[in-house]
Amino acid sequence: MAEGFARAYGKDLWEVESAGLMPATIIQPSTRAVMEEKKIELGDQFPKPLEWVKPETFDLILNMSGISLPETMGAPVREWDVDDPIGRSDKVYRRVRDEIEKRVKDLLEELRKI
Repeated sequence: MAEGFARAYGKDLWEVESAGLMPATIIQPSTRAVMEEKKIELGDQFPKPLEWVKPETFDLILNMSGISLPETMGAPVREWDVDDPIGRSDKVYRRVRDEIEKRVKDLLEELRKI
């Protein structure tokens, strides 16, 4: 969700990559559905392991895993405490989606001021 919002709202400011410590095998259909409600198409995005990206090339890492990342990531890390909606109701998916959208917009506004 965060990658989808970041791509949609901040394409003039940043390039984004999404990866996880324990990625799912697919983007959940409920994730796609609630993002489409916001007119955000996830297209060919897919869950990727952290090893597939190069975090040392990033300017900022957003960690929503709830697991501390090693200090050797090569970029500042911000922790976002966000519920995992997988296996829960569409109401939870929408709440999590809206929280992530707000956080992405707030970060975008912060970075545009720099």
